Amino acid sequence: MSFLEVILKRRSIRRYKPEPIPKKALNNILEAGRRAPSAGNQQPWHFIVVTDQEIKRKLSTGIWNWPIEGSAVTIVGCGYIGDSYARKWSTIDVTIALENMVIAAEAQGVGSCWIGDFNEKEVKETLGIPDNFKVVALVSFGYPAEQPSLSVKKPLKEIVSYNKFKKAD
Repeated sequence: MSFLEVILKRRSIRRYKPEPIPKKALNNILEAGRRAPSAGNQQPWHFIVVTDQEIKRKLSTGIWNWPIEGSAVTIVGCGYIGDSYARKWSTIDVTIALENMVIAAEAQGVGSCWIGDFNEKEVKETLGIPDNFKVVALVSFGYPAEQPSLSVKKPLKEIVSYNKFKKAD
């Protein structure tokens, strides 16, 4: 499968098979995140790999974050905010790194789901994240126990303009 096919076939997976992700596959996922570009090559990130079932249960108490509990692994992407440069760019940089992980997972047959429904204070307390880091997002990973259908996406003519912003009619 080509790289473009991997991107185009990826879907959010919310139900996972109860099997672990092999260490080699997980390392590939983490390496894809580590190799992501970042502003000024600052790499203002820290990733927490959560495999402990009790911790995953604590992280899945919101309305939309329930996929965490059934995941093999949930990765918590944290951005350094200890200086003005990092505060400006760390959210973007961590997001790019996490998306690299999502794509690397898909290429290996591992599903994923972005989790934006979390209480940052609770996540930081549960995982011991220091004050000079913020929680950017959580991503659950595991082998898919479902095959979601293709989502309807807006056509390019509605979301793309050239040279100047022009809203489609």
